[in-house]
Amino acid sequence: MITGRPPRPTLLVTLSAAACLALAAWQPATGQARGTRLVILGTGTPTADPDRSGPALAIVVGREAYLVDAGPGIVRRASAAAMRGMPALIATNLRRVFITHLHSDHTLGLPDLMFTPWPLGRRTPLDVYGPPGIERMARRIEEAWADDIAVRVNGPEALRQPNYRAVAHEIKAPGQVYDDGTVRVDALAVEHVTPWAFGFRFRTPDRTIVVSGDARPSPSLIEACNKCDVLVHEVYSKEFLAMHRTSTYHTSAHTSTAQVAEIAKKTQPGLLVLYHQLYGPASDADLEREVREAGYAGKVASARDLDVF
Repeated sequence: MITGRPPRPTLLVTLSAAACLALAAWQPATGQARGTRLVILGTGTPTADPDRSGPALAIVVGREAYLVDAGPGIVRRASAAAMRGMPALIATNLRRVFITHLHSDHTLGLPDLMFTPWPLGRRTPLDVYGPPGIERMARRIEEAWADDIAVRVNGPEALRQPNYRAVAHEIKAPGQVYDDGTVRVDALAVEHVTPWAFGFRFRTPDRTIVVSGDARPSPSLIEACNKCDVLVHEVYSKEFLAMHRTSTYHTSAHTSTAQVAEIAKKTQPGLLVLYHQLYGPASDADLEREVREAGYAGKVASARDLDVF
C-alpha cells in the first residue's frame, strides 16, 4: 500500500549536525505505525535526470534502515526522507547497505555512505554486503580519500574513531547473507551482464520484500517472491525499446513492462513497484498502463524518489 507519494522533488535536502542530533532523539508517538516500510531513495539510471537520484532504496524496520544499492546522492536523499518523518534514515543511522552489482550507477554513492556520516557522528563503520570485488572497491575508496582521512583524524576535528571504514562482506553464492534477529536477508542470483549480480529478499516480522536489482527475467526472483508483500523490479518501456532497437544490450540485460507483467502474474505480489525505469518518452502512468495491458491486474506503482510504500 502506498503510504505517501510526495511531489517530485527538485532539490536535494541536507541535514546539519544539529538537525541530525535532533532527529536522533525523535521518538514515534504511541500508536504510530511501526511496521516495515519501503522507502525509495533513488529511481535513476545512468541518465543524468535531476529529478531522479541514483538507484537506492531502504527497508525501514522501526529505527533501523537496510539500504539496497548506493547510487549518486544517496545520503542527501536519505536525509530528505528523514526530514519527512523517517528518522531511521538520518545520516548517522546509515550503517548497512546491500549492493546488487558493481555497475557505477549503483556504487557511486558508496564513498558518500562511507564518509558523509562520519563527521556527523556515526558510531560504527559501514557494513557493506555485495558481490566479489566489493572489498577491493571499499579499500581503494579509502586509499583515494587518504588525505581527507588524515586531516580529519589529525586536525582540529580529531575524529579518532575510524567510522568511515567499510567492512566488506563478499557474497559468493546465493542464500542467506544477513540475520540480526529481526530482519533476514537472502541473496538471489539474477541474470544481468556483470559477472556477479544479486537481487535481495528481505524478511521482516510483518513483510517480505523482494528487490530485483538490475536483471533480465530471472527464475530466482519468481521463486523468492511467491506471493511476497512487495516486489520491487526494474523495467524498461515500449517507447524506450523503440528508441534502441539496434542494440541488444537492453533486451539481454533488463526487463520490459510485458516481462514484468508476466513475472508478477506468476509471483502474485501484494504490490508491484517499478523502479530504475528506462523510460524513453514514456511516463510513470505509461509504464503502469503497459503492465496492465500486458495482462497484470494486481496493484502496480511506478516509483518516484522519496515514495514510501
